[in-house]
Amino acid sequence: MQTVSRRGFLGSTAGTLGAAVLGERANMTVAAAAAQPQTTGTRQEPAGKEKGIRIGMLTAPFGDKSLVEVLDFAPKAGISCLEVVADAGSKHIDPGTFDAAKADEVKQMLAERKLEISGLACFGDACQPGGTAKFQSHARKMVDAAVLLGVPTLCMQTGMPLPNLTKINQIKQVVPKVYAPIIAYAKDKGIKIAIENWFETCLQGIDTFECLLETIKDDNFGLNYDPSHLIHQQCNHLLPVRMFGKRIFHAHAKDTLVDVEVRARVGIYGRGWWRYVIPGSGSIHWGEYINHLRMSGYRGALSIEHEDSALSREKGFILAARHLAQFC
Repeated sequence: MQTVSRRGFLGSTAGTLGAAVLGERANMTVAAAAAQPQTTGTRQEPAGKEKGIRIGMLTAPFGDKSLVEVLDFAPKAGISCLEVVADAGSKHIDPGTFDAAKADEVKQMLAERKLEISGLACFGDACQPGGTAKFQSHARKMVDAAVLLGVPTLCMQTGMPLPNLTKINQIKQVVPKVYAPIIAYAKDKGIKIAIENWFETCLQGIDTFECLLETIKDDNFGLNYDPSHLIHQQCNHLLPVRMFGKRIFHAHAKDTLVDVEVRARVGIYGRGWWRYVIPGSGSIHWGEYINHLRMSGYRGALSIEHEDSALSREKGFILAARHLAQFC
């Protein structure tokens, strides 16, 4: 089964085929967006009004750029909030060196552009043997950075599968031990932990979601829900919204394109019959999905996770935001 390198392609390989696929029309879209004032496409809620579902972006594809460059791009693309990469050494936010002065600088830049940060993201392997102490230390620093910035959510993962354990047993036996001190530290400071359901980790099918949320019942521990990971598994991507809606704290906006003819030839265990694409280019009906989110009470970000190898990072974000804006 084909898999996409999670954040390794970001920024470098995104866009290899972009111009060929979209041609002059897409180039005109990007040019038009670049020419717009920075506030264009960013709908601001009136003061005191509850925020609705907003279009966001995971900043990983801009990993080679400074945070200010990402902040300058987002409003032009119609994006109002950012899921900011906060790995150790990140050019966007490095929790290990972050302090109150840097937080004030970031908040000023956000205010000037009428943007918000929906979450700080670090998708390290939580279950890496021998890496628990390092993972927990970095997570605490992320919590501290989130508090300084007024960011409500950390976006993380459960960890890669361990040998000699089923995914269910890993969720029951290992994940709670790794996350217990992080959850407690975050809860004390009013921060939520949102776990992405990347199918390569031990969080795969809906049964594993159920196991995770029944095993760890803390009300500040939930999902950074990504429906794209369920499409190629042939799982119902709407079902988790109905089942776990109150514990969806953050959401990724990514689609999956399935080539049924290739699948019929190579089989489900073959390669090349599916890949990740931007919203609007795959199998998900985004109006239907967003309506389910809204009915479940979700009022957070739809964070575009651009892993579409057919589009450059700029084109991908602009076109994805344009598609999602129809329903937000």
